[in-house]
Amino acid sequence: MITIIPAIDLIDAKCVRLSQGDYNQKTVYNENPLEVAKMFEDAGITRLHLVDLDGAKAKHIVNHKVLELIASKTKLIIDFGGGLKSDEDLRIAFESGAQMVTGGSIAVKDRETFLHWIETYGPEKIILGADAKDKMIAVSGWQEVSELSILEFIESYTSKGIRQVISTDIARDGMLTGPSIDLYREIMAQFPELGLIASGGIACIKDVKALCAVAGEGITGAITGRAIYEGKLDFRQAQAEADKC
Repeated sequence: MITIIPAIDLIDAKCVRLSQGDYNQKTVYNENPLEVAKMFEDAGITRLHLVDLDGAKAKHIVNHKVLELIASKTKLIIDFGGGLKSDEDLRIAFESGAQMVTGGSIAVKDRETFLHWIETYGPEKIILGADAKDKMIAVSGWQEVSELSILEFIESYTSKGIRQVISTDIARDGMLTGPSIDLYREIMAQFPELGLIASGGIACIKDVKALCAVAGEGITGAITGRAIYEGKLDFRQAQAEADKC
């Protein structure tokens, strides 16, 4: 079964979406993220992907008050990412109500700290963010492309205990062009024990069905944002389809 996971991306404590990670291509969908989170919960959604885009740019957690508000006012299981660069950032995130955190840039730029997080909190609470452009890992809010291939990157952490990975094909994020099925097949072929959460490009129920077709290969979740905000994908219909996987 695939879990449908809506995303709330935060800039200035507002619910926004970027196209291909470009801060200059920003659309504000709602100025009240709690209102959006409650709408998700009312529709039967149980999990939320909350991203601090201000934090990703500033290189430290910024929107923790929004996290705290959503965590205290809903029962959503929240995984939080963006700007987590230190033990203090992580402490704030967990104390503000995150059940899980996603680390991407930190896993590239400060491997020692990220490994410490895995050892301290366990792989059930630490998710690896493997976001790629042309199969190369991108960091710092996708503003920088590293010299690490996505498969090498994932391998370097599955050997250290990581069991959950969120992977976004940046070229598809916010573009409604469909998920990167070939990339996900490649990842799962190399890492069959991995729990892979697909992100980027999901535009309609057809895309959910396409992910379901490869769910047996290890895809456990699907993150979607713009398609939901623009009414192209219905929560309940999407989860009902995903439940069939």
